[in-house]
Amino acid sequence: MPTDIAATEQAFLDAVLRNPTVVEVLARLERLDLPDGWLAAGCLFQTVWNVLDGQDPARGIGDYDVIYHDDRDLSWDAEDRVIRRCAEAFADLGVDVEVRNQARVHLWYEDHFGVPCPPLRSSTEAIDRYAAHACRVAVRASDGRYEVCAPVGYDDLFGFVLRPNPVIAPRAVYEAKAARWSSLWPRLDVRPWPD
Repeated sequence: MPTDIAATEQAFLDAVLRNPTVVEVLARLERLDLPDGWLAAGCLFQTVWNVLDGQDPARGIGDYDVIYHDDRDLSWDAEDRVIRRCAEAFADLGVDVEVRNQARVHLWYEDHFGVPCPPLRSSTEAIDRYAAHACRVAVRASDGRYEVCAPVGYDDLFGFVLRPNPVIAPRAVYEAKAARWSSLWPRLDVRPWPD
């Protein structure tokens, strides 16, 4: 792995862009012009791990997470309109694209995961709260260039280290994800949840 942050970011981009679905989702996401829109998490770090392991870049990817932040209307109907618009835009790709308004997460998170989540002020704040440090990555396209969000860098990602980020995600969520990912990438160094 390169030691210079710009070179490491480029290595990250080079890896994720080897997944043609990532490239296509990014292009369509740019055209959709969602407020604070990003392609985030699983499809990116899993692509990197696949590339590093010499596997098909899309192997084992369950879905492609599109996140955005729009606090102008926090109703389910407003989010559902965006989800339906995106479903139409991504329909022919043959993959699940999960779209979520990060401004609404605090409204359902506790019911779903059993712990509260404060209102998020941006998509990047949401990215910073993902369950493991290697997961805390996102990309978006703008005018032929890519912007990356990686609040803790790439050491864990390129080092195959899964270290918990217990800011919000509960232990059970981290451990379930760790078990799934370990089955796909056996060399993953899974660190325990802090006591």
